[in-house]
Order: sequence, then structure tokens, then C-alpha cells
Amino acid sequence: MTEVTLLLVGAGLRGMTYARHARAGGAARVVAVAEPDPERRARAAAEFGVPPERTHRDWREAAAAGRVADACVIATQDRDHTGPALALAALGHHILLEKPMATTAREAAAIADAAREHGVLLAVCHVLRHTGYTRRLKALLAEGRIGRLVSVQHLEPVGWWHQAHSFVRGNWRRADTSAPMLLTKACHDIDWLVHLVGETPARVASFGSLTHFRAGDAPAGAAARCTDCPLETTCPYSAKRLYLGCLGDPEQEFWPLSAVTADHTEAGVLEALRTGPYGRCVYACDNDVVDHQVVTMEFASGATCSFTMSAFTPMEQRRTRLMGTHGFVEGDGTTLRVVDFRDGTEEFVDLAAEAGAQAGPSAEDGHGGGDEALTEAFVAAVATGDASLLLSDAEESLATHRVVWAAEHARTTGTVVEVADWAAAVAG
Repeated sequence: MTEVTLLLVGAGLRGMTYARHARAGGAARVVAVAEPDPERRARAAAEFGVPPERTHRDWREAAAAGRVADACVIATQDRDHTGPALALAALGHHILLEKPMATTAREAAAIADAAREHGVLLAVCHVLRHTGYTRRLKALLAEGRIGRLVSVQHLEPVGWWHQAHSFVRGNWRRADTSAPMLLTKACHDIDWLVHLVGETPARVASFGSLTHFRAGDAPAGAAARCTDCPLETTCPYSAKRLYLGCLGDPEQEFWPLSAVTADHTEAGVLEALRTGPYGRCVYACDNDVVDHQVVTMEFASGATCSFTMSAFTPMEQRRTRLMGTHGFVEGDGTTLRVVDFRDGTEEFVDLAAEAGAQAGPSAEDGHGGGDEALTEAFVAAVATGDASLLLSDAEESLATHRVVWAAEHARTTGTVVEVADWAAAVAG
């Protein structure tokens, strides 16, 4: 298979993850980097052996150099996806695009249009489709093991400390600078549920709000920063406990600690918490995204689905129940329990020994093997020109994103939304 060359746009945690997987597979090589942060840019260039003339300050500078690679990985901040996607598609780069596609429906549609117009592959990083667990579950449904799928119940346990890290103190804390949390965190889940059911929902409703991480819930005596707070040792959201606890663990130093500081020493972490955003009290931040949300979906087939996203959980595997006319399945990312109504038998499937299935639920551990499998599929699709190696294309990703936006519209307006009508209104 021909070696695929890559331009890395955004050398943060996600961009580096995909680039490393691409290189590790032996079928791809990073030949150019575009990254605004000079330290990240230098580290990425050194790691991948990128020469100075192909090390760029941003995607605009990279695009001005013309097409120097077969494909690109775009892993900038969410609001900065559209510009590089449009420019690099026009130059003929195939695109591996971190989710979400964009932060508005119109921009996402423009990206899909550009991929189609310029004849390039566009793979949005819906990594949950690519896990061994998902493949087994999808096959089980296709075999008719539970008859016709009628109802789905799905939980995304965000995790109390992950909520504090990413959605209270971190880059995804505000809808106006990032996007609603349903898009930034759970477009994974909505896409995955549509993949399982095999159809896009016709109608959606949603409820949820920011109920806890706000000034009114601050305990008496709390300080503005964890480093100064007399209550820090008993607070579940202690930044000192979280980030100092990462020291000495390479995986946790990569994420979440690298988002806080590049100085992985006790002194470096404490200095970052005294001066940077990740040391703020969770009740004294400028966050406005929800900390819990429920989405209900109804499909044209009559099937229904309820999805719950909550901060108030451990950070662990997603939990799913699928209810059919002949049987029932529940799974937690590594195991499946299958109940057959016809004879009352139960089967337990342990996927922990299968490749990719033993990993955990988050970016830290590769989303259950999905990060690696998606990257390998994208590189193979570019090398061979075989788009069927990808489990979704631009149009399908756009369709599942539209479900997310329709659900968020339903939440903010208190209405039941017809997805097709909403999409048409936005397009018009």
C-alpha cells in the first residue's frame, strides 16, 4: 500500500493522537505541521521530523504553501474547523476532521459541500463507530438476535472531574466561544445511536440545564482558587487533587495534565493552578454549558431512544440497553448481556480480550480502540481510494450533526422538533 503523507493542522491532544496512530501503523508519515502555539509546533515538528520550511504558524500559512500532502488531520479548536477544511479541500487534501464538524449547521454543510465538490474523502472523527464493541453489537442486531429494535436507552457518564476539567474550567465551558455541550461532547453518542438504529430520527425533544457549577452553589467560605481555598481538601472538584494526582502517570500527564501545563512537576502544576484557568473554583468560572441533558428521539420506524448525558457520574464506559421484539441486550463498552425471549436463555459476551475492546471510554485511553481503528481506516481509504473503508461519509456525518442541533433547539425552545423541517429551515 502506498505511503500516505499527512499535514497536521492543530498539534494539541487530539491532533497528536491521530498523527501518532497514523505513523505507528507504518502506512503514513507527517510531512507538515500547522500550529499557532510555538511550543506545541516545535514539539510536533521534532517528533515527526518535519523540516522548518513545512512548519507553519497556522492553517492559512500552510494552505498558502499549496498541497504538500495527500491528506490532512484538522484538530484545531471547534470554532476553527471551517476555514482550514474549506481551504485544504480546495487544494485536494483528503480530510480527517475532529468532531464536531463545525459549530453551526451552515458551516458543517459548507464543509460537506466542499468535500463533494473537490472529490476528497471527509472522515469526521466519530470514533465510537470503529470500536470492536460497536462492531459486535452492530452484527448482533443485524443477525436479528433481538428481533426488531423497538427501544434504546443510553447513558453518557461524563464524569464529575471531567466536567470540571473540560466544561467548567476548560476550553468547552461556554457555548459562545465553543458550542453547546451536546455538540462538543455528545455528537459522538448521537452519531453512534443513529448508527446502531440504522435510521435518522424523525422527531426530537430535549431537556437539561446548568444546575450546579454556578455561584449560587458555592459552599460558604470557598475561595476563588483551589490553591487558596480552606475547603479544597474536602471538595470533589479540587484542582490540586486532580492535577497533582496526574504526576508520575504518563497517560494522565498527556491528558488531562498537558492541557493545564507543560511543566509536569509539582511546582509547575501549582503555578499553573495559581495563575491559569484550571485552578479556578468550579463555582467561580464563566461557564454556561449544561451539566446534564436528556434527549428523546422518535424514528420513522416507530422505534424510540432516550439519551442521558450527565456530569454527576464516575467517568466510565457508556451504558446502553437495546430492547427488541424477540430479545434484549445491555452493554457497557466491554461486555454484552443478551436475553432471548423465545427460550429465556441469557448469553454473556466478554470482549475484554479482543483488540481495542479492553481500552476505556475516553480520549485518554483511545475511546475503546476507536481512535486507532478510525485512523487506520482513513489512511487505508486514502491509500487505496476506497471510501467504503470508512464507516460514515460527509453526508451521514452532517445528518447526525443536524440531529444534535435540532435537539439543542428543542431544549432551548421547549418544543418537539421535526428534524427534516428544522434542517430545511436552516438550509433555507
